[in-house]
Order: sequence, then structure tokens, then C-alpha cells
Amino acid sequence: MSRPLKILTGTANRPLAEEVAEYLGVPLSDMLVTKFSDGEVRVQINESIRGADVYVIQPLSYPANQHIMELLLIVDALKRSSAGRITAVIPYFAYARQDRQDRPRTPVSARVLADLITVVGTQRVVTIDLHSPQIQGFFNIPVDHLSALPVLYEYLRKNIILENPVVVSPDAGGVERARQLANRLGCGIAIIYKRRPEPNKAEVLDVVGEIEGKEAIIVDDLIDTAGTMVAAANMLINKGAKRVIACATHGVLSGPAVDRLTDSPIEQVIITNTIPVEDKMFSKLKVVSVAPLLGEAIRRIHEEESVSSLFT
Repeated sequence: MSRPLKILTGTANRPLAEEVAEYLGVPLSDMLVTKFSDGEVRVQINESIRGADVYVIQPLSYPANQHIMELLLIVDALKRSSAGRITAVIPYFAYARQDRQDRPRTPVSARVLADLITVVGTQRVVTIDLHSPQIQGFFNIPVDHLSALPVLYEYLRKNIILENPVVVSPDAGGVERARQLANRLGCGIAIIYKRRPEPNKAEVLDVVGEIEGKEAIIVDDLIDTAGTMVAAANMLINKGAKRVIACATHGVLSGPAVDRLTDSPIEQVIITNTIPVEDKMFSKLKVVSVAPLLGEAIRRIHEEESVSSLFT
């Protein structure tokens, strides 16, 4: 007899969890996640999950440290309640930009977080578009690293008329992502060369590739302060691009991001709902759902089917 399927969520993105549960045809499990008066996180599971195949949907978005603590305590509660298998579904993985020692005497924060998630009792991780794919190697448990490119591509195909597109990678590290989207659109790619003198600041220097007269689609894994995205868009327009559209999986949108994007020449900003952005909506912003992607991954894992076709 197969294990019962259970979906739980913390406070990070309940609407996404509800969409996933609806896709799977199961209700969200009853669980209390709140805080004590001193700020400590309190978790209590209000139904039996003994022997169940449990999936905890919890993006580690702002406030990241609170959501990390929620995830760790939920997993510990599940382990102590005799769950059959515990999978952490982490649509947005925090600290992913701190994946190496780029300067002396600094931590590898992504590795620390991976160790915490593993040690507490997680048996599998499902995530989407890690900033650094090598973070998968920080875990000693299975990691299903999904891509949101098919979701973004479907929105572009159905909602935007593209006559002469070119996909633009905002840096050398995103070339493979740009290539995959360009293959789907049947167009070429361009690469922006930039340097980053300090965190959250980037200097766009030049672009390699044919831009003039084309519709430039900038694709990235996340938009944080939008400095890189807006500087890239301005340069592409100056180089003769006809239109600029921005696509990204994770809409962090911190600090001046909304104002920068609103005032930029970018025609549309397309992101997914891995991170809730209800309080940051503006006219150019379009949000597409990754719930079917996550729901299908969970269904296949639960039924012991292959998920490899969802990776690209």
C-alpha cells in the first residue's frame, strides 16, 4: 500500500502551496505556524502524519531567516511524528549567491544552509532555478533542480508577439539559461559583459551579439534590486534594440527595484510566483504560476516516476 500524500506549508507563500495542493487534489494538512511574543517560531502539526509521504512547501524569501527557521522546525516536528518520507520543496533557495569564498575570511553560507536542512531530517529537496546550480552538490540527499523556463516560455508564446527576438544573458553565468530559451524561441542569443564591484551593484560594460532592430528578451534567475536588469535594458536600447522584455524566475524585488523597473525602458517584467509579490505589483509586472510544475514534480516523486523531463 502506498504512503498517503501530505502537503504542508509555513508562512512564506501559502497561496502557492494552496495551488499545488489543488493541482494534486489533496487538502493542505492542518498545521499551526506562528510566533511567541519574543519572536521565537512555534510549530504544531494538528493531524496524524505517521508513515505519510510529506512535502513541505516553503520558499526561503524575505524575511529569509524566519522562513528558514520555520522550515527546520517543521521538518523536525515531522521527523518526531514518524513521517514516512520528508521532502522540502524550496521554490526559492536563500543564500544561493553566497556559494563560495570570494574573499578571505567569509563563510560559504549556501553550504551552511544545505547542511542545516539535511541534518534536521530532510530526505529530499525540490527546488527551482538555483542561482548557482552547483549548490546541488552541497547536499548528500537527492535534489530535484527544476527549471521555470518552460513556464516563462509558454507565457511569451501565448501573450507576446515576437517578430525578430534575441535572448540576452545578463552575465556569462546565465548563458546556458539563455541558450535553452533561445532554442525554444528559435532565435539567437547575446551576452552582456559586466563586473560587480560590490554586492547589489553591477557595471554593465558591453554586449556580445547582434542586437540592433531586434526584440531583446533578458532572462535571469532572479531580479533583486534590478540594477543589473535596468542597466542592461538601457544599454540594449542604446545599441539599437527595438524592444526590451525582462524575464526571471524569482522576483525578489528589494529596495529600489520597483521604482527602477517602472522608470526603465523595459516593456514587461515577467516573473513567477516562487516568491509572493502582492505588495510589490506595478503595471509592467506579470506573474505566472509554477504551481503546475511543482505539483507535477511532487506527483511523480510520490508515485516513483521519473522527473527528468521536468528539469529543462
